[in-house]
Amino acid sequence: MNKTLLLSEIFPPTNGGSGRWFWELYSRLSRSEYIIAAGQAVSDEVFDKTHDLNVTRVNLTSPSWGIKSITGLKFYWRVFNHIRKLIKQHKITTIHCGRCLPEGFIGYLFYKLYNIPYVCYIHGEDVEAAATSRELIWIVKKVLANATTLICNSQNTANLILNNWQAAPDKTVILNPGCDTERFIPAEENDGVKKSLGWQGKRVVLTVGRLQKRKGQDMLIRALPEIKKSIPDVLYAIIGGGSEKQELEVLTQKLGLEDNVLFMTEISDEQMIQAYQQCDVFALPNRNFQQDIEGFGMVLVEAQACGKPVIAGDSGGTAETMLIGKTGFIIDCTQPEPIATKLTELLQNPERCKAMGKKARKHVECTLDWKVHTEKANILFNSIES
Repeated sequence: MNKTLLLSEIFPPTNGGSGRWFWELYSRLSRSEYIIAAGQAVSDEVFDKTHDLNVTRVNLTSPSWGIKSITGLKFYWRVFNHIRKLIKQHKITTIHCGRCLPEGFIGYLFYKLYNIPYVCYIHGEDVEAAATSRELIWIVKKVLANATTLICNSQNTANLILNNWQAAPDKTVILNPGCDTERFIPAEENDGVKKSLGWQGKRVVLTVGRLQKRKGQDMLIRALPEIKKSIPDVLYAIIGGGSEKQELEVLTQKLGLEDNVLFMTEISDEQMIQAYQQCDVFALPNRNFQQDIEGFGMVLVEAQACGKPVIAGDSGGTAETMLIGKTGFIIDCTQPEPIATKLTELLQNPERCKAMGKKARKHVECTLDWKVHTEKANILFNSIES
């Protein structure tokens, strides 16, 4: 029997789109055929008692993913030895690498030394970030050239590695992340729930995601003064934490928008789904920022599953999450004006939002549900191993 090891630093309880992708996919695959070596995280012992996946925790965090520094060499040596024991213990025949770095390079080492084939997931921002370093470019090229299959989360990501990294077309495949349409479901407007979220009496634009430059929360905040002229009760709810929080709070205060912006850092999964259900429009105002891009945008899929129209920036793979013009819009999010125009238009037309939301729900159910995704993945994995 073939046995596969998934190697990924990002895995629940650590938040992140790729971690959720791996959780949703591998939790639907055979327990006997798939072993997971996941990164360590706060409360991971508590989390691992809640499921029956075969998960081993490995310290996959390092300040350096290069091999010229002592720090990087020590990191790879330590992780390599840990993974080698797992491979021997479980008789692993294939490795699935969560990213090019560091997981993909570890897979490359096992391929070179033990002839164990590896598959590598490509998210877009991972290879773009590596392009800033000559050393990391060399490593990533080795990873891409020697992988059996490169699984890209979008056509945009596939184009990146085909055009910029000369990846082989015959081993580059696209597997979009999905959504659990049994958890992310539409719900009627509920004043009690909106009050519990702090949204009572407001028309709400929601963003879910890390507070990073590429996510573009700052530009939507800058759009609010213009939106307020037509929608005085507008509220921008931001779910997520990250390095930009203080800067976004300062911007909010500078523009006098304390009553129109709500930061929701500590929030449960149940509350997050309620937020999707009770918002009026979902926005991911992403843009390219110093080689950092949005590879796909799972939050856009989750919002559509909850019956909401979406808008997103015209960069990365976000266009592939929606039916443009029917379930959402792609706009220029490098300036506040286009954001203000489109959000004002939608917030002033609730009937149109409802109609778009119904189409959005159907779109996700038919094409981006995790069941559909898992069927595609099973076919792909079986073709690789046969």
